[in-house]
Amino acid sequence: MDTALYTPPDTPNLPHRERVHAELSEELLSGRIGLRERLTEERLAARFGVSRTPVREALARLRSDGMIERGDGGYFPVVPNLPQLRDLYELRVTLELRGVARALEDPSLRHDPAVIEAELRRWYAIREAPPEPDPRFVVLDEEFHTALSRAAGNPALTEALVAVNRRIRRVRMYDFLTRDRVDSTITEHIEIMEHVRDGRLDEAYRALHSHVGASMDVVLERARRALTQMALHADRV
Repeated sequence: MDTALYTPPDTPNLPHRERVHAELSEELLSGRIGLRERLTEERLAARFGVSRTPVREALARLRSDGMIERGDGGYFPVVPNLPQLRDLYELRVTLELRGVARALEDPSLRHDPAVIEAELRRWYAIREAPPEPDPRFVVLDEEFHTALSRAAGNPALTEALVAVNRRIRRVRMYDFLTRDRVDSTITEHIEIMEHVRDGRLDEAYRALHSHVGASMDVVLERARRALTQMALHADRV
């Protein structure tokens, strides 16, 4: 696995239920647990070398988090349907744009220059050595958008964005399977950050809006395309 795109969770010293929850959560979010893979207490307890109690507690948390659902003989990953995904994509667009809009509305607010510069340096390096198309590129994409939101200075907006991204990651990851999609994402990220760095917030807003979805038709089409790709690749990840 490409370590540039994936860092496994560091869990050896966690209590059993926390370790099982953390590792299963990461595997669900990364797509390493297949869409049709059945999760049972017995198998997971044997795999993690623990009793069924911490596994049961971890599964209960994952279900509460909306990441798994009970099915025939166990639990299975939750995948939003198209109407749900459309709503989540719309919420993501709203949260993304609000971070820039609040600075446009209040000139006393300013994006944190240290966060912006650090993220720009990271994406300049990625542009110099772009990774191969891979579903796990979605993690780098999320980190960009989280950093941009964090730089805007409203932690509640950032927390909400992170939560939404977690819910749609399993679908969005299939949006990065082609070289042109990866390259265009890198270019657009740098353009947005440079506009913010230089104080061109109107341009940053327009570029970000275009990047995440300039209309609900675009949002819906991206959601539909991602769901289709996920279905096609369900047995390959």
